[in-house]
Amino acid sequence: MTESTPNKWAGQRLGLPESGPGSLATMPRRIGAIMIDWGIALLISHAFFADDSWATLLIFGGMQLVLVGTLGYSFGHRILGLQVIRLGQKVKNGYVGLYKAFLRSLLLCLVIPVSIWDADNRGLHDKAAGTVLIRRS
Repeated sequence: MTESTPNKWAGQRLGLPESGPGSLATMPRRIGAIMIDWGIALLISHAFFADDSWATLLIFGGMQLVLVGTLGYSFGHRILGLQVIRLGQKVKNGYVGLYKAFLRSLLLCLVIPVSIWDADNRGLHDKAAGTVLIRRS
């Protein structure tokens, strides 16, 4: 399939199935996962840093970096059945790597790159890191 051929479904050009495990994560699940992760960061910030907004952002970014970099998912991803994988990764072992997770987390914390996505529903943070968010279940 060439770049100019339109997708029949989001993720087709990436070699992902149309639905089910391994397919591209849907927007409601993505939003739900980020809300869960932000909520956890807010709770930690409230408990230890008097609701400091910079502390909340650093906690959120740190959770994304460590959890996605080592396990392939954050708390929100895990709860909603999602996983971040390297693009083209055949084995879904969950290891994204700390460099890719750092780049992805940094751009995620900047917010703007997340709000811009392509025909495969991948945000700029995933495109820059060479990752994709898929359904585990």
